[in-house]
Amino acid sequence: MLEEKNDNLQEADGKPEISLNDSSLNDVTETSISETTKENEISAIESIEVEETNHQEVLDAITNSNAEESEDETLKERHDIPMQDYDTFSLDKLVDELKKLVNTDKVMSVKEHIEEIKKSFLLQFNHFIEEKKEEFNASNEDPNEDFQYHSPLKSKFDEYYNIFREKRNAHFKNLQSNLKSNLETRLAIVEELKELINPQENIKDTLKHFNELRERWKNAGAIPKDKYNHVWNNYHFHVENFYDYLHLDREARDLDFKYNLEQKQKIITRVEELANEPDINKAFRELQDLHRIWKEDIGPVSKEHRDTIWNKFSELTKKIHDKRELLFESQRENEQKNLEIKKEIIATIEVLATEKVGSHSQWLVQIQKVEALRNEFFAAGKVPSEVNEQTWAAFKTAVRNFNSFKNSFYKDIKKDQNDNLNKKMALVTKAKELQESTDFNATTPIMKQIQEEWKQIGHVPKKYSDKIWKEFKDACNHYFDKLKEHKSEENGEEVAAFDNKKAYLDTLRAFELTGDHKTDLDAIKLHIETWKGFGKVPFSRRHIEGKFNKILDALFEKLSLSKKDTEMMRFSNRIDSLSESNDTRKLDNEKIFIMRKIEEVQNEIFQLENNIQFFTNTKNAKKENSIVLEVRKNIAIHKESLEVWKDKLKQLRNLNQE
Repeated sequence: MLEEKNDNLQEADGKPEISLNDSSLNDVTETSISETTKENEISAIESIEVEETNHQEVLDAITNSNAEESEDETLKERHDIPMQDYDTFSLDKLVDELKKLVNTDKVMSVKEHIEEIKKSFLLQFNHFIEEKKEEFNASNEDPNEDFQYHSPLKSKFDEYYNIFREKRNAHFKNLQSNLKSNLETRLAIVEELKELINPQENIKDTLKHFNELRERWKNAGAIPKDKYNHVWNNYHFHVENFYDYLHLDREARDLDFKYNLEQKQKIITRVEELANEPDINKAFRELQDLHRIWKEDIGPVSKEHRDTIWNKFSELTKKIHDKRELLFESQRENEQKNLEIKKEIIATIEVLATEKVGSHSQWLVQIQKVEALRNEFFAAGKVPSEVNEQTWAAFKTAVRNFNSFKNSFYKDIKKDQNDNLNKKMALVTKAKELQESTDFNATTPIMKQIQEEWKQIGHVPKKYSDKIWKEFKDACNHYFDKLKEHKSEENGEEVAAFDNKKAYLDTLRAFELTGDHKTDLDAIKLHIETWKGFGKVPFSRRHIEGKFNKILDALFEKLSLSKKDTEMMRFSNRIDSLSESNDTRKLDNEKIFIMRKIEEVQNEIFQLENNIQFFTNTKNAKKENSIVLEVRKNIAIHKESLEVWKDKLKQLRNLNQE
């Protein structure tokens, strides 16, 4: 029909001119109809060709996937391990996931998962390093100092990834050693198949040989995936050829054809069921297996059924593939939504990079906002692959601009801190110059003035803060310790007190407890009062107080005093020693220490009481279990400790009032 229309078209085109009469109009009409018909038929043919091309692409995709899995059987197991959205994982979680996958024996089944983890990890980690480098460049004053940053997390990642790479290389090495020999075996089988068509041989021997070849083929092992389609098609061509030319035993051939047809019809029935399977990915994976069975395990059918049954199988395959494409389209829509979310996050960070704030506390709020947006960005999920790098680059630029804006603020603060540093270093120098002075009357007021000036100066850069404070404090302490020592040496009464205490130590060492608690306690208290009565000793000889306290500690341990009484008597003796030395600085430090301890113990009691309230308020809590009893015991211990610390603070405050 198409050829006839083409002939008419050629005749119409061949006329030298067209007259405006009925005949010519008829010719033109016929020509137009012929052209239109031709175009429609060509369009229909092209549409069919496109459909067949798409259909073939589906079949080729399945075949190629089967070829890859046939080469390496471990690849089949990757379908059982879900591919997660690793872009939403934190760096810690990515490392944990990598560690878990590396421990899988089937290394190639997790290859794609590990590469996705690597990609997500490096994107996040490189961004993190860029931020650290910018912070370093903003705060570093030495242009010769290179940026260095050690990440234990990165070291762990590299360690696990290297394990995977070694396993993968070993796997490839073992695999390649077998693929070549298996290919040679299969090619040799194909060559033997060619030689089977020999009318001179006995049909029974030929069939026996044919079955042996099929069994050898089945057990021949994996071959390279790039040879898979060619070798399998070649094999099946010669198998079908053998059946077609096998005329001597039609009954055996027809029985085999019938069996193969039944098996392929069963596969078609199963594929029809899979077309209604709600889990599309599961259905598609089973479809791949059915294609493999169709091609590799089941022989040919008679010519009259070959095209029909294959076309039916192909159409069902296309149907499942189309449903899978709809699923992918839905995933692409989700990726597009994720893209819009990430664009909004980027836009918000860009706005924050222009908002001016004037204090450190306000900048901390801005930094927390960006950190929260950063976490939202990573948690948003995948975006379309074609814009992934572009989106990532826009995010990095937005964060970098914010950091630059923030750093410009802190550079100004840093200038003020450097000025403060210079002022404090000048005071350190002055304090060191005066620390060895012996003109105490002239130097003491100056040293006190220096200390006051230090308090009035603001913050310095953090990396210098502890160092210069220690230098300044050591210089001041050195001077004031010398001042106290000087005063002690000038006091003759303190020297006499030292001699008396030294002699009294010998008496105290000879003291023995009677065994009566009250008598022994009164005797110890008397010794303490006697010791106090001797008065202060020179500063340079205060070591004698330590000796006295050691003897007291030994006596207290022998007494059956409560823990609280023992602790308070020791503390009282220690505070008396400090007060006698007029060391107000140490007394103040002791007071601050005790107040902190009271606060810590109170917080601990509060936390324990909250915990026990949770257990006792539980509906199913019929009686207190061992955990509750242990918590109550712990609360009692803390309360007893709190009372001791409060008594100590009370004693210190009474001392200040006196």
